[in-house]
Amino acid sequence: MDDFLAISDCSTQQLHELLAESGSLKAFYKSGGRDLCLAGKTLAMLFEKPSLRTRLSFQVAMTDLGGSPIYVKPEDIGGIGKREPVKDIARVLSRYVQGIMARTFEHQTVLDLARYADIPVINALTDWSHPCQAMADVLTVQEHFGRIEGIKIAFIGDGNNVARSLAFAAGKLKMKLVVASPHGYELDADTIRQANAFTPNCTAQVTDPYAAVADADVIYTDTWVSMGQEEEKEKRVRDFAGYAVDAKLVAAAPRHVKIMHCLPAYRGYEITDEVCESPGSILFDQAENRLHFQRALLKKLMA
Repeated sequence: MDDFLAISDCSTQQLHELLAESGSLKAFYKSGGRDLCLAGKTLAMLFEKPSLRTRLSFQVAMTDLGGSPIYVKPEDIGGIGKREPVKDIARVLSRYVQGIMARTFEHQTVLDLARYADIPVINALTDWSHPCQAMADVLTVQEHFGRIEGIKIAFIGDGNNVARSLAFAAGKLKMKLVVASPHGYELDADTIRQANAFTPNCTAQVTDPYAAVADADVIYTDTWVSMGQEEEKEKRVRDFAGYAVDAKLVAAAPRHVKIMHCLPAYRGYEITDEVCESPGSILFDQAENRLHFQRALLKKLMA
């Protein structure tokens, strides 16, 4: 594995190895152990979009492994690909650091970084894909259910980058994903075809959220208005009426169902405060597991 850009690029074996290493390092660090395999190495963290969890989890993970993270704001380099081409940024950073993590709008940006860099590139989020989030989610599912294969996730909301990465994870790891969205916001057909090519009938799109959760192990939701879509907020809130994860929707699912959200959660919109704080909520286990998965990923790519 040279880079980590999308789950669809990885083999099933690679994903299982990353999950196993995530669990192993999580237990090791919680017991007080330290693995300083990245001592003397530096990770450049490029951000076009601000983030709480992404920045802190990567920064802590890199530090935990003995390395040094450098936070690079858009204004520090005049905007990625604006003052100078992405291919030049990639080649310059390859002379300075041992890894690049990028959180960008366009997916092409991370593809170009990976193409021209001589060092590993990690996709920490693009508008098309959010693989680190999805793998932390899979780790969380594994911890709570004791297995991955056959687990059904009902994703309620926009067929966005998180839904797409979960679809690829479902295909690679033999899970099931049903996305329930209003018309115009569905997960794209190409993603569904690709996921189902990995594992037949693992991913489906519906419009009825109640049908989606009827036999679900996990109910998952995300913001209706992602960064860059602020001007669409009023329209999106209207269009997603009836798609909130509330107590009524949760009651339509099996009693063992768990609630997931990649955060930040806009309580009162895509999810209610009551559900966020309910016994079945595992939102903060997900958030913690970003750290543990990314620690394993950095070790895999940079050690």
